[in-house]
Amino acid sequence: MNINKFVKYYGGENLPKRKSKLKIIPLGGLGHIGMNITVFEYGEHIMVVDCGLAFPEDEMLGIDLVIPDVTYLKENYEKIKGIVLTHGHEDHIGALPYVLPQVNVPLYGTKLTLGLVENKLREHNLIKSVERNCVVPGQTIELGCFKVEFININHSIADSVALAITTPEGVIIHTGDFKIDYTPIYGEPIDLQRFGDLGKKGVLALLADSTNAERKGYTMSESTVGKAFDEIFSNSTDSRILVATFSSNVDRVQQIIDSSKKYNRKVVVEGRSMINVVKTATELGYLRIPDNMLISAEEISKYRDNEIVIITTGSQGEPMAALSRIASSIHRKINIKKGDKVIFSSKPIPGNEKTVSRVINELFRKGAEVIYEDTHVSGHAREEELKIIHTLVKPKFFIPVHGEYRHLKSHEEIAVRLGMSPENCFLIACGDVLELDRNACQITGKVPAEQILVDGLGVGDVGNIVLRDRQKLSQDGLLIAVVTLQKQTGQILSGPDIISRGFVYVRESEDLIEEAKSVVKLELDKCAQKRITDWSKIKGIIKDTLRNYLWEKIKRSPMILPIIMEIK
Repeated sequence: MNINKFVKYYGGENLPKRKSKLKIIPLGGLGHIGMNITVFEYGEHIMVVDCGLAFPEDEMLGIDLVIPDVTYLKENYEKIKGIVLTHGHEDHIGALPYVLPQVNVPLYGTKLTLGLVENKLREHNLIKSVERNCVVPGQTIELGCFKVEFININHSIADSVALAITTPEGVIIHTGDFKIDYTPIYGEPIDLQRFGDLGKKGVLALLADSTNAERKGYTMSESTVGKAFDEIFSNSTDSRILVATFSSNVDRVQQIIDSSKKYNRKVVVEGRSMINVVKTATELGYLRIPDNMLISAEEISKYRDNEIVIITTGSQGEPMAALSRIASSIHRKINIKKGDKVIFSSKPIPGNEKTVSRVINELFRKGAEVIYEDTHVSGHAREEELKIIHTLVKPKFFIPVHGEYRHLKSHEEIAVRLGMSPENCFLIACGDVLELDRNACQITGKVPAEQILVDGLGVGDVGNIVLRDRQKLSQDGLLIAVVTLQKQTGQILSGPDIISRGFVYVRESEDLIEEAKSVVKLELDKCAQKRITDWSKIKGIIKDTLRNYLWEKIKRSPMILPIIMEIK
């Protein structure tokens, strides 16, 4: 049948619809650390994996958090069947309180993950309005046309899972954050057998954690950290011990508790997020704390130094975290004493090195001994572990996820060395629409995937223009020129007065300021002679005059803010 007969036969609008293709759309988590969120779409069905936040970069002045742009989800709200969570870290669940008011759909996660999510929902008064569904490893759920199986894995937080997503086109495996740990602190080792079974049946695509793809060998077991703690505790017969770690690293907290029990120390938990996580994990059975071990900060004075351990937030040098406040002597209950041992049980997130170093230096100045080596292991798989997963799964297509571009590229190279065709590996960016079926895979479009900035209670109201102004102010300062004019004639009634903020110290630069006033007054007199009364023109003249003068004199270019007042 030729095309004309075909169209005539079906009557134009009754043409058979093109078969749907599976779409994978990352809205975050690629090209940077954190803010992990991925959309899976087929026809009229969408499921979302994770919904995390990222921490601001150095140039994001004043910004508290960075969350993903969910414009695409809002536009396709009626298609979304649910959000599936792989584990309870901030970079995978932290954006939920900001996203759920816009896209309120059911959540699916393991017990600890949902317990940590519920803390956030309570803080934002969302606990009653969000549907939550608890799952366990080995369970399979249906979300529209998707079947999602939860596979037990190991990470630096208990109850982490990978996902085997059965779609009309084939099986997609999403590893989440993982490593291979044969001696985990809580739960069972990773279910490698299930990955192998799925690989034998055929896997269409693998999305795998790339954070440690550059690193050779294997990631050490979490249990090795406990041995390091024991050694430090045994050598600290006269010292208090403070341990800073991520609040969500429940396994690490358990090892600190275990060493404290072994060496007869009481434990103080400090930092709001640490207190919340310890409370939740204990209630759900993921932390085992002996009776009467926990004490409050107010009770520290009742015990000798060698009977105290303080578990605190602030391992990333966050200015308002408990350890930073303790180091700066502004904590209300705890001060550093000479001889204290402070353990940083984490690695600095890229970009946080300076803030961490600042806190360490301050602790040393106050007489503390600071330990920041050999008390941390990663929760992410290195090269040899990634090879194991690839070899078991044997995917047709591969999409590296979770990491900066160099991590994704290194992971792609691992897959190619294992025999995958480079044409079947896809280094995609946030917002890319990757379409695939049983035979082909390609990038076919782009959706909005900007970074949304959270500043206080404002979400998205600070953008690039505001950040640029903040950077300008932080680098060059502000000069305000105030002048009062007579409305009809434009004659100067008072001023110009010049106010400096972050530019020069006025008392030490009186000659410069006075000469600047004179230069501006001269130009304003010319405006009056020419009968220029338009405010925008006068402001432009003031800005240009001051900018040129200051650059010529001291080669600086502050932000200049002219303020004109008129009197009739």
